[in-house]
Amino acid sequence: MRLLLIEDEPKLAASLCQGLSEAGYLVDIAHDGLQGRYLAIEGQYDLIVLDVMLPGLDGFDVLADLRKKKTTPVLMLTARDQVEDRVRGLHAGADDYLVKPFAFSELLARAHALMRRGAGGSLAEPARVRLSDVELDPRRRKAFRAGRQIDLTAQEFMLLAYFLKRQGEVLSRRELAEQLWNMTFDSDNNVIDVAVRRLRLKLDEPFDDKLLHTVRGMGYVLERRGP
Repeated sequence: MRLLLIEDEPKLAASLCQGLSEAGYLVDIAHDGLQGRYLAIEGQYDLIVLDVMLPGLDGFDVLADLRKKKTTPVLMLTARDQVEDRVRGLHAGADDYLVKPFAFSELLARAHALMRRGAGGSLAEPARVRLSDVELDPRRRKAFRAGRQIDLTAQEFMLLAYFLKRQGEVLSRRELAEQLWNMTFDSDNNVIDVAVRRLRLKLDEPFDDKLLHTVRGMGYVLERRGP
């Protein structure tokens, strides 16, 4: 699941990004309304978390421009607990509203609920994804192999979900670094290899039929080989 966080307070943005990433979401951040509007319209997101008070362009204007083109679910954040502000945001097309300060657990629950129900159309109820005897349940954030649950960290779940989405395709270390870790690939950094190795230990090690393969000089591929 990919989220766009449009928030100009650096500490809050960093804290929310860390929490959402640890929960298994891919997070892009915009720190002003103009950048946020560009990313919201040009990017593909399952949810946008949008602050009202932004430099350059406020959240209401960002939302108004977004709704001319897309129905991506939007959770608005505001420091002003004014009924008229909430009404204005909801009339402008926000799907939910959260007043600062808030508990991160509440934001996470609301975000998950919006994405689960698709709130406006860009995200349908996530279906289970399968390859051979591997099954991923995005809604419950659980993975199974041969009917047994695999105990994955949030990072490992995110990695497996990406491999399943692109099953049969060779994925380079650069792509995995940029798409899943939001970082520039560094050949001297083995973070990708370590993450794949840990996932492989849980996904393949106990089974004869290996699914996660290394393609020398190119990257990794998730596919079933043999009969």
